[in-house]
Parts: sequence; C-alpha cells; structure tokens
Amino acid sequence: MKNIFNKRNLITLASVIGSSALMAFSMNIFMGEASLLPAGFMGVAKLVNMFGSKMGVYIDTSLVLFCINLPVALFSAKKISKRFVFFSLLQVFLLSGFTRLIPTMPIFDEPVLNVIFGGCVYGFSIALALRGGASTGGTDFIALYVSHKTGKEIWMEVFVFNCVLLAIFGYSFGWEHAGYSIIFQYISTHMITTFHNRYKLEMMQIFTKNPDEVVDEYLKHFQHGITVLNGTGGYTGEDTAMLMSVTSSYELQDAIEVITSADPDAIINVTKTSQFIGKFAQPKL
Repeated sequence: MKNIFNKRNLITLASVIGSSALMAFSMNIFMGEASLLPAGFMGVAKLVNMFGSKMGVYIDTSLVLFCINLPVALFSAKKISKRFVFFSLLQVFLLSGFTRLIPTMPIFDEPVLNVIFGGCVYGFSIALALRGGASTGGTDFIALYVSHKTGKEIWMEVFVFNCVLLAIFGYSFGWEHAGYSIIFQYISTHMITTFHNRYKLEMMQIFTKNPDEVVDEYLKHFQHGITVLNGTGGYTGEDTAMLMSVTSSYELQDAIEVITSADPDAIINVTKTSQFIGKFAQPKL
C-alpha cells in the first residue's frame, strides 16, 4: 500500500483529476457552443459511423472508439508501462464523469472566442496529464510511444492527421465548422508543445571544486552520464572541474537541486540542446 500511495503516484493522480476537470470544462463551456467537430480517435469513430449511415448500416460510435483504443492501450501497456495506461484510462473515466457534473453554461456568443479560449484550456488539460505521467488516451498513446522510443515529439504530425480528418468532415458537413475546428486543434497543439517539455533536452555545464561529491550525488538520482574535465580557475588559479551532462527539461530543476545540495557553491550554466545523437535514458512513465 505504501508503494501505491507514493509521491509520484499522488502527483499523477492530482494531474489526472485536474486534466479531466479542465477538459470537461472546455468541452461544456466552449466547444459545444462553437459546434466544433471531433478529431483524433473520436473523429475516426465518427467518420466510420458517418460512412456506415451512408451505406444504410448503423455502426455505434462508442463501440468503434472502444475497438480502436483497446489494442493501442494494450500495446502502450506493454511498450511504455502499465502505470501510464492505468492513469490514462482513469483520466478518460473521470472526464466522462466531469462532463456530466459541469453544467453547460456558455460564456461567449462569439464562435472565435470559444475556439480560442476552448483551445487554450483543452490543450493545457492534455499537457497537465502528460506532465503528470499520464495522457488523455486516443492518439496520445501513439504520440507518447513514438516520443518514448525516439526522443522526438510528434504533436505536429498528430495535428496534420487531425486536419485531414477535419477536412473530410468539412467536405461532408460544411467548411465553416471544419475551419473553426482546425484553428481549435492548432491552438491546443501549441499549448501542448509549450507546456509539455519532457522530450526537450538541456545541457548543464557545472563548475565545482568538489567534483567527486557532485558526481556521486547526481548518479544516485539520475540515469544520465556525466563527464568530468579537470582545469584551473583563470582568476583564482585554483584547481577546479567542469562537469557536463545532458538532461531532459522535465528533470532539469530536480537536477539543479541535487547538484546544489552536493555543492552549494557550484556554478551551473544551462543551454538548450537542439539535437542529440546517441542513447538517452528517458524518465519512466
């Protein structure tokens, strides 16, 4: 029981609850008023239902959505982690509950305002779940698997996929709602890439007179390698060391705290890493 209610799981749980509540708020307050069309796996399920209706066959949208999500969820449980999938499915379950609890009370009559504010809240809700170590299901499973495997984010590729779906909807239901929906997806995607920095890398240059203590403490907490270069201070003429290590933005603040706890006088310079070639241990989801 102690392992279940550890700090990491409690943070993820809080993130999932907050994410599902914000997403339900966006759906009930903004998205419905703007009559936005669905994207992602829900969009696929709706398209299947639409084409089935044209052929005179009723295909339940919920059943199609379940059939699409199930194999992807099982795959993610095997390739990423069961914990990640559990909290992701919990987010979907809580979302269903919050959409029933939060009343539908539109704030704006103007569709553009609903699209902008709805996209911001919706995108932030996804980023909140991702930062907590979960997701909102659907295409998030695929995006997180690819990112976990390659270390590169594919949110813009997901956006393009959604645009194709919405273009099909636009051809079938009218371009105005499809256009608003594409803008909504762009805003929400931008919010995700802004606040979800798990796969963005940073390089730390650490100047310290106690390299052994810093290295030992750093390796106790992180799986990343660290290189030690011995040198001499140009101003003091004293022996000093420069340590170099690449870490994810997700872990950066924790790494700084560990380093300064080992040497309060350490000087740390952080630079963005635009490209990293080689093996990099990502934090577990």
